[in-house]
Amino acid sequence: MKTLKKIGFLSFGHWANHPSYQTQSAQDALLQHIDLSIAAEEIGLDGAYFRVHHFANQLGSPFPLLAAIGAKTSRIEIGTGVIDMRYENPMYMVEDAGAADLISGGRLQLGISRGSPEQVVDGWRYFGYEPDKGEDDEAMARRKALVFLDKLKGVGFAKPNPRPMFPNPPGLLRLEPHSEGLRDRIWWGSGSNSTAIWAAEKGMNLQSSTLKFDETQKPFHVQQAEQIRLYKEAWKEAGHQREPRVSVSRSIFALVNDMDHYYFGHETGGSDQVGFIENNRRAIFGKSYAAEPDQLIKELAKDEAIREADTLLLTIPSTLGVEYNVHVLSSILKYVAPELGWK
Repeated sequence: MKTLKKIGFLSFGHWANHPSYQTQSAQDALLQHIDLSIAAEEIGLDGAYFRVHHFANQLGSPFPLLAAIGAKTSRIEIGTGVIDMRYENPMYMVEDAGAADLISGGRLQLGISRGSPEQVVDGWRYFGYEPDKGEDDEAMARRKALVFLDKLKGVGFAKPNPRPMFPNPPGLLRLEPHSEGLRDRIWWGSGSNSTAIWAAEKGMNLQSSTLKFDETQKPFHVQQAEQIRLYKEAWKEAGHQREPRVSVSRSIFALVNDMDHYYFGHETGGSDQVGFIENNRRAIFGKSYAAEPDQLIKELAKDEAIREADTLLLTIPSTLGVEYNVHVLSSILKYVAPELGWK
């Protein structure tokens, strides 16, 4: 069944002083992603999403970038995939997120999660955070996420000073600025079936990436589709009043010119990969798709997880610059999306 989808890009925002890179500094990466988001909106893309990594030449502080894009665009969704909650102060994050969302006119779609293995050992400790007694870092991230979700509701909780610098409204005080509706636009990045179910129970949308823990030894897209169906069942059982959203990310390249073949022709006919990312937990990594449009359409039509999702995030080679990435995204919108009924 063909299903209309929102299509966005997902960028790691990498930079390095490399002669073949268009992004050779942090400033290059930030400013080019603002330009890319503006161009993506102009060609009809639905979302601009950014991966967050600390201690790396990548985008580590998302809110200034999200706010800048929000100020320069008018329609495109602006999000993350994902913010690692181990590193976050959820109270301050509520303020940052509220401000960025108000600047954008309510277009933030924030993906949060426990995060992935980082560049340094227990990097969140350098940020001043420690798990509570009996917690591991995963439990710490979930606890912080729940605090974040709760405070996004905008309900007062803090006792006002009887002699404040400025007059207070009556009752307990909430964090400001508050952005109404942002609580419903929080996503949980899930790498397992159990965390997808947990996200549904807590009323978060679901982000499922190009890897998950290998729980059934089936092909990646089949496992991911099963994960999404479990999420939807858990959402329904939880009795939430709105419809959830689900995104999957994919590396998809339509080979339509010589440059495409040069960069990505070697990825044709790829397959899933299996490896270990932490604690001897076996993970499966989804394949990249690279082919001429007719063949690409045939391959993507078989991807069960894409069919289950309402949002598709296209991972982009950001170091190749704005112009080439606009070409990559335009090729999907022009040659692939209409034939699959995504647009």
